[in-house]
Amino acid sequence: MSIPGLDTWLQTPQGRYVMAWEQARIDAMVADVFGYNALQLGLPQFRLLAQNRIPLRQTAGESGAVDVLCDLRQLPFAAHSVDLVVMPHILEFHADPHQILREAERVLIPEGQLVIVGFNPFSLWGMRRRLPDHAKNFPWSGDYISVQRLKDWLQLLGFDVDRGNFGCYAPPCEQEYWLKRLHFMEAAGDRWWGFAGGVYLLRAVKRVHGMRLIVPWNQQKTPRKALSPIAQKEISQHGQ
Repeated sequence: MSIPGLDTWLQTPQGRYVMAWEQARIDAMVADVFGYNALQLGLPQFRLLAQNRIPLRQTAGESGAVDVLCDLRQLPFAAHSVDLVVMPHILEFHADPHQILREAERVLIPEGQLVIVGFNPFSLWGMRRRLPDHAKNFPWSGDYISVQRLKDWLQLLGFDVDRGNFGCYAPPCEQEYWLKRLHFMEAAGDRWWGFAGGVYLLRAVKRVHGMRLIVPWNQQKTPRKALSPIAQKEISQHGQ
């Protein structure tokens, strides 16, 4: 599935502003992840695994210059075979985000890491999307997912969210001049209204908790208590 208007938007001041923040944060977040297989889902225009040292790094998607062309709802990878999955702006622009998350959980190894980037509905960017006369192209065509909602989905799948960032606090201006003039809002936003960044990044870890076999009560056997040395001696004396 190609996202209408994505390629054009990436060349705009808005697109460069957002992707510069995302590339820097993802680079820092994946640099210390080790393993054998890493997977980027979508956005093949950017090498978001470039700073990761995992030997096999692939990009999968439904269109574009990807390594693996596939339906993101049915990833052609074995279960428990991937150490790291990066998902940039996939969930809010796909009709079946739940299934994509389930597939990511399936292919990840236990303790594997999932990095998700999305637009924040509780931000100036989210507010613009709700205006009656907002544009219908990317990025306003998506169904933005809040951080809390995404955390709930991840928890149901057995993930623990261990890190996160908000960024891009400047309004979604179309002119590069104003984006530069409002750059001071980045530091102010991190300090005073950290939840209101236009974009967020979450890292989650797949947890596999230990299982305990419960035996039916009628099959349970009461363990025999070992006799103490004194009791064994008394039995021996009586038996003589």
